[in-house]
Amino acid sequence: MDLRLAGRRALVTGAGKGIGRSIVKALHAAGARVVAVSRTQADLDSLVRECPGVETVCVDLADWEATEQALGGVGPVDLLVNNAAVAFLQPFLEVTKEAYDMSFNVNLRAVIQVSQIVARGLIARGAPGVIVNVSSQASQRGLTNHSVYCSTKGALDTLTKVMAVELGPHKIRVNAVNPTVVMTPMGQAAWSDPQKAKAMLDRIPLGRFAEVENVVDTILFLLSDRSSMTTGSTVPVDGGFLAT
Repeated sequence: MDLRLAGRRALVTGAGKGIGRSIVKALHAAGARVVAVSRTQADLDSLVRECPGVETVCVDLADWEATEQALGGVGPVDLLVNNAAVAFLQPFLEVTKEAYDMSFNVNLRAVIQVSQIVARGLIARGAPGVIVNVSSQASQRGLTNHSVYCSTKGALDTLTKVMAVELGPHKIRVNAVNPTVVMTPMGQAAWSDPQKAKAMLDRIPLGRFAEVENVVDTILFLLSDRSSMTTGSTVPVDGGFLAT
């Protein structure tokens, strides 16, 4: 199915590794002009070697002032994927201020800031646009040792709905995707313990974790005009986890 993304300019955060890197590669292959944002220059350098022509911005999105400086002049962007996120797994009684601050700064505040930059540009140009926020099944379920992470993703789901309401009149659509565990290298390492994996897999009707392409395909669909009537949605890519 031709998603007709060629020629559009897309910005992807958290583009150095995992899902974000795969989104950049898929958008590049579809003919989009991509701006890849990561805090790790080495990851961006290797990404450009794989996808010549991709623009890169190296910035720590937890730093508001640095982000404004790095992205304030990024130019016209049609499509935005807010993928950057951090996860600090701590029991509730041991949650630290540092983990809380970093988690909300990256997982929520940076989404607001980057989306403001992109949306203001779209409105100034009178152009339609699409924003996809990468959330999680953890936004809607309580998971042990994930109190801060679950909270950031729950807030992100609600932010997505408010953004959709306010930006819809400007022809800007905003949706979220909510994956289960995804088999990125980090996901494979984190869930390599068969006993730990079984406890989660037993809650997934399809009995498996998501592959990266499952998430990427959903994001590409939401970025495309094929989903032109969809906004304010949180789309599970979870094998049925949230149905249980």
